[in-house]
Amino acid sequence: MNNPYDIGLDRGSANYEPLTPISFLKRAAAVYPERIAWVYGAQKIKYKDFAKRCRRLASALSNRGIGVGDTVAVMAPNIPPLLELHFGVPMVGAVLNAINTRLEASTIAYILAHGEAKLLITDREFSEVVEQAIELLENPPVVIDINDVDQGKLLGGIDYEALLSEGEEAYAPQRITDEWNAISLNYTSGTTGDPKGVVYHHRGAYLNAIGNVMAWNMPAHPTYLWTLPMFHCNGWCFPWTIVAQGGTQVCLRDVRADAVWNLLREESVTHLCGAPIVLNLLIESAKETQRAVVQTINIMTAASPPPPPVLSAIEMLGFSVTHAYGLTECYGPGVVCAWQEEWDRRPVSEKALLKARQGVRYPSLEEMIVADPVTMKECPADGVTVGEVLMRGNIIMKGYFKDPDATSRAFKEGWFRTGDLGVMHADGYLELKDRSKDIIISGGENISSIEVETVLYDHPCVSSVAVVARPDAKWGETPCAFVELRASHPKVTEQDIIEFCRSRLAHYKCPKTVVFGSLAKTSTGKIQKFVLRERAKFL
Repeated sequence: MNNPYDIGLDRGSANYEPLTPISFLKRAAAVYPERIAWVYGAQKIKYKDFAKRCRRLASALSNRGIGVGDTVAVMAPNIPPLLELHFGVPMVGAVLNAINTRLEASTIAYILAHGEAKLLITDREFSEVVEQAIELLENPPVVIDINDVDQGKLLGGIDYEALLSEGEEAYAPQRITDEWNAISLNYTSGTTGDPKGVVYHHRGAYLNAIGNVMAWNMPAHPTYLWTLPMFHCNGWCFPWTIVAQGGTQVCLRDVRADAVWNLLREESVTHLCGAPIVLNLLIESAKETQRAVVQTINIMTAASPPPPPVLSAIEMLGFSVTHAYGLTECYGPGVVCAWQEEWDRRPVSEKALLKARQGVRYPSLEEMIVADPVTMKECPADGVTVGEVLMRGNIIMKGYFKDPDATSRAFKEGWFRTGDLGVMHADGYLELKDRSKDIIISGGENISSIEVETVLYDHPCVSSVAVVARPDAKWGETPCAFVELRASHPKVTEQDIIEFCRSRLAHYKCPKTVVFGSLAKTSTGKIQKFVLRERAKFL
């Protein structure tokens, strides 16, 4: 049967335009030309000039033969060129591949080769490792240097500013005809084998940029401080979000406590993002310098669930924390612990526990459930039954670049399988229990490493902690705690930690082994449990 609403009501240029975050910059430059788009040290650029620089960049790329489907790689910290690349590269239909700046040469070489990068724009700070990577390639990309610091040598023929001078500020960006086209390529951490290339499309980038505004109740003209690496999930789409809101992006090369505190005040920062390691940095430095914020500053944090003591401590300093959850495959945050007003009347400790939950789906995510990983049957919302977190919607990746098998496994039966285990509470809020590979099975009993870690974070001497499985001849596995102590509390013993846990947990859940020392972390602050699991095998 014909649908009468399909007759004579077709899409056309007057009533349909593919979604792309590039449009945010065109609007911001037209509506707020005199507002500051970004700040970097003493430099400040207005939106009208930011847009001109991005168009010149796009023009220069086009003149060099970069076009639809070509990959432009970049190795840079959170500085203005990386912001400009988030607009200039997709303006020519090309794909931005921002590379983790902490990777070793062999992995960088793999990413450049696998992603088929035609151009590599790299900051001098990383010239040594980039040069080593290039030497491993048979067909290396053309190199452009970001000549921003006086360290490391220049690897390319010209620098970034010279590249911009090749372009025209009146350049008309390539019209995006299909919002399903790729906009960026982000490689996962590769904890098991080679990293996988996660492909984002224009539609998803647009929707999650807007989703950030809605989920965070972000007002117009925020001032956003870059503490989250922009290479991580395209900075959770915030390079586009802040432009959509006509805001100011405060760039920061190195996340140091003194620099962060100074910028919070000097630039009247209203928003920032970061893993719990950023929260701990602020908490510890505040103790040392007796600092606190003057105005309320909003922090969105993700990665592993922030322990309630950390959430309580950061909010006592004047920060307002929003807890989010997501993966590279869903453009960064796709779930947020949306705050309910009635929770304000709860005790502080209870509010922290509520806020530590991952929460509900973003407005831009269509569905999220917890289901049995084998039968795919949805688990009851009882806060007890553990299942795998499944997602579907417009902010799920296109797939893994040149890896149809991995893509097919990830999209089993029409859902994206996160590999995360959690429970759904009766109020519809998700609470993670573990990664599927991080569950410890001891004597047939499942032990959540997150549960044990949450208890250990209550210990006044513990700064960071990770609990992993250690092989055991009798029990199969037992919990092993890797503990990083606060500098002011160096004299804690293994037995002290174990007894602390025994006073709060069933004994079978408590660590049988405790190892003190610094924890291996990724550049985004995530603890590398796969490294610790390997260490635990030989203890």
